[in-house]
Amino acid sequence: MEEIARGLRGNEQEPAEALFSGLFVIPVGAEEGWLAGAWRRKAAAAGVTMTQADCLIAAAVTAGARLATGNPKDFGSIPAPVEHWPVGQ
Repeated sequence: MEEIARGLRGNEQEPAEALFSGLFVIPVGAEEGWLAGAWRRKAAAAGVTMTQADCLIAAAVTAGARLATGNPKDFGSIPAPVEHWPVGQ
């Protein structure tokens, strides 16, 4: 949600709020935080940089969320199902 809100332009606030009002947002807790940290540590050991946000987003899948993104390559080393939602399609 934060990543979307940060990238909004001009008149996109209202449509974004309408989109999110139809979604169930899963809170991320300690279990997801530990999992995200482990993924990030493993990636770093392999020389791959992953963002904290992407790891936390992916960890939410373990709490029952669906991970949909226009950038599936950002989640390539995370063992979680990723749905590719191409931008503009």
